[in-house]
Amino acid sequence: MLHPDLLDSARSLSDSIVALRRAIHAEPELGLHTPKTMAKVREALAHLPLEWRESSSTTGQVAILKGAKPGRRVLLRGDMDALPMTEETGLEFASTIDGRMHACGHDTHTAMLAGAAELLAARQDDFAGEVLFMFQPGEEGFHGARFMLDDGLLGGEDVGPLPDAAFALHIMPNAPHGVLAGRAGALMAAADQFEIRVRGQGGHASMPHDARDPIPAACEIVGALQTMVTRHFNAADAIVVTVSQLEAGTAHNIIPDHAALKGTMRTLSPGSRAEAQARIVQVAEGVAGAHGMAAEVEITEGFPVTLCDERAVTLGRAVAQDLSGEGGWRDLPTAIMGAEDFSYVLEQVPGAMFFLGVAPEGDDWRQCCGIHSPRMMVDESALPHGTAMLAGCALRFLERGFN
Repeated sequence: MLHPDLLDSARSLSDSIVALRRAIHAEPELGLHTPKTMAKVREALAHLPLEWRESSSTTGQVAILKGAKPGRRVLLRGDMDALPMTEETGLEFASTIDGRMHACGHDTHTAMLAGAAELLAARQDDFAGEVLFMFQPGEEGFHGARFMLDDGLLGGEDVGPLPDAAFALHIMPNAPHGVLAGRAGALMAAADQFEIRVRGQGGHASMPHDARDPIPAACEIVGALQTMVTRHFNAADAIVVTVSQLEAGTAHNIIPDHAALKGTMRTLSPGSRAEAQARIVQVAEGVAGAHGMAAEVEITEGFPVTLCDERAVTLGRAVAQDLSGEGGWRDLPTAIMGAEDFSYVLEQVPGAMFFLGVAPEGDDWRQCCGIHSPRMMVDESALPHGTAMLAGCALRFLERGFN
């Protein structure tokens, strides 16, 4: 069992956790550089005995808390960047910057991680080993975790080996209040972008026989990609290919020279990822060729699959149930097709990410707005659960490893 008062201790920090979350929420920052957010974190934790490492390519930082004697090393991560969207919550601490909003919960992740640093610093004399607190910008498509790894903040010649385990949380506003959830293996998908340009020959819309119209070919490619998914891939190894943009033409009476398709591809295994990339090229070129045209395909690789170590998930389940009883944990039956750049850390360090439900207690969580909604809301009374979960995972791993 964990220290029995860990959740109570986290609840005693509720005011400071919420205050930090609201301060970050009101001044959202985008991308790899979030200096105001990082400054708020440093100010909130200035009284703690932490050593700090700064990233050379981002504003991310890692704080190190050393226990009473040497031992295992565990990493806890919180992301800090916001999204380029306009907030519609009406909260008194809503975003003060037009076109920016913390709609994915990174403000809460950072505040809960800061709270975990408080909890663990208070127990510094009781554990052996080290805790690394990874405050990371650039999760929303900017590969911030990869940059911090490349900078050597988590391990390298100057700082020693990588941590022995790594844990992170992600809030879910449309999941039950205070309940933790996770699964072993693929938790979230790899996410790649594709752009297909079909090159035809423009002309007058009244005389299509004198042109090579790229629009019908582009539309056929959209349908062929959906057929590709259902006929070439095992349904048990989920894959999603979505065309989300189709751009062509400038006027009603002009056949354009080209049409462009853009979209996303989500996969749950490296094999499916590689095959899907190859088949998108094959489909686009084949369909365009059948129309007497050419297609150019550009694929931009995004985050890899988020793979959770079974031992780390078992540890997290035990911690969640120690904190809140049997009902404090839920096994996820399937992966989520969203993507997460904590996957870069989990490629190199065994660990897991868990989801924390933050729907208002007693409400029908199924009716709550999800992440990336301009009206997304968080029941802040759930945040101490996340703080205690992070601290509990660290304490249990430092004491027992994955045993």
